[in-house]
Amino acid sequence: PTLSKVYSLEETGQAAYDVHKNLHQGKVGVLALAPEEGLGVRDHELRAKHLDAINRFRNV
Repeated sequence: PTLSKVYSLEETGQAAYDVHKNLHQGKVGVLALAPEEGLGVRDHELRAKHLDAINRFRNV
């Protein structure tokens, strides 16, 4: 699913607060064991092709 916001593990409390108070639009994700986004991507060319759709709801 497309995420509207991604939080680091250290920001989990803020993520929960934002969800609880409806301070976001769309879906949020928490990087639990990854230090940054995109580390699970195996096909970088395919991801790059759809990057606009992936980031459609970010910073709305």
